[in-house]
Amino acid sequence: MRYFRAVVIPAGDGIHPIDAAFARDPEVTRELLHNVNLLGDGTAMTMYRLSGSVERIHDICDSPDVHEYHLAEGPDHVTLYAHFEPTETVARLLSLFQHHRLILDTPIEYTDRGGLRVLVIGTEETIREILPKVPDDISLKLERLGDYEPEAERLYSQLTPRQQETLQAALRVGYYQVPREATHEDVAAELDLSGGTVGEHLRKIEATVFSAITPR
Repeated sequence: MRYFRAVVIPAGDGIHPIDAAFARDPEVTRELLHNVNLLGDGTAMTMYRLSGSVERIHDICDSPDVHEYHLAEGPDHVTLYAHFEPTETVARLLSLFQHHRLILDTPIEYTDRGGLRVLVIGTEETIREILPKVPDDISLKLERLGDYEPEAERLYSQLTPRQQETLQAALRVGYYQVPREATHEDVAAELDLSGGTVGEHLRKIEATVFSAITPR
């Protein structure tokens, strides 16, 4: 299986007018899009992770284009389930994915500029076939194309061989145990490196991992 990762920016109202309203509202932050599916009747369902004013979220969802919605409040976020009328552009894009049996990996992240960072899984032939068919009014910036791996393996593969070796040694000697059982020097002794070099490798490893798991 293959995958491509891209930043998608639908024109106009995004996936739906309420999506654009969330983006404009200073009291609401879109954190993640856990799911978005096109249904057989042409409507769509989605599940958001939001933060901010619950009252404003209610106000925005009280839209004639929203058939039904439910909120679940957590300690620091709100989960929104919404059944809605998608924009024509987004309906065409979701229909394209469904027709070609592509899998949209979730959750979907929002970028700092309001785009959606998507990871789409399928055969290489199918991916090559659908990319030219993406609607013209959707901006799609391809970031990566490669062999699909589960998230943990994909993240590990982003480390250099030396970083992978350093991480394995750090785990072996208990550097990441709580409480910590080893120092940079203990890891260095396993690898015949200096403590300063090990520290540099570990900082780069942590930067890669934290950047990958933190919503943008």
